[in-house]
Amino acid sequence: MNTLSPTRTFETKIFNAGYGSIVGVDEAGAGALAGPVVAGAVILHPEKQIVGLADSKKLTSKKRDALYSAILQDAESWAFGMATAKEIMDIGIRPANYLAMRRAIEKIKQAEYALVDAWTIPDLHIPQEGIIHGDALVESIAAASIIAKVTRDRMMIDYHEKYSKYGFDGHKGYGTKKHRAAIAKHGPCDIHRLNFSLI
Repeated sequence: MNTLSPTRTFETKIFNAGYGSIVGVDEAGAGALAGPVVAGAVILHPEKQIVGLADSKKLTSKKRDALYSAILQDAESWAFGMATAKEIMDIGIRPANYLAMRRAIEKIKQAEYALVDAWTIPDLHIPQEGIIHGDALVESIAAASIIAKVTRDRMMIDYHEKYSKYGFDGHKGYGTKKHRAAIAKHGPCDIHRLNFSLI
């Protein structure tokens, strides 16, 4: 079965409207019980094609890692931003998503316009457009989703070294049966989002 591949149609439309540097934005980790939410932001190089870009959730870990390396090498610019578990608890998950996205975008000084997966971001300093299923439709958003996912997964593997009894290297903080059982047995740790209902 053929799957939909993202294109640069949206980027081309915005470029033709007079904007030069168009950044795609997406996040990872919103639904997890532990760890940060991480956003990726990517400006693709106009003359370099990264073959195989897709929504990070549709890719194997091996393929994501390969594309992550290709993005770092061939994108015009890229960055990530994050909001910690404490910030998520303090302000809520949706505002924390926005915060992580703004932090990612603000690291890319030349960004003139943002294409955002699903939402529009309050208080963003540049024009933007939210695109439903953007990670499946828009190449720069797909690239951002890969940056966000790989960056966050690697953070959670690092956290496993400190909090090994929770198995963060496997489930990456999401609410699997194994993770919920570990919380029930050991209680939450410093990176758990204590106001999430499963905790």
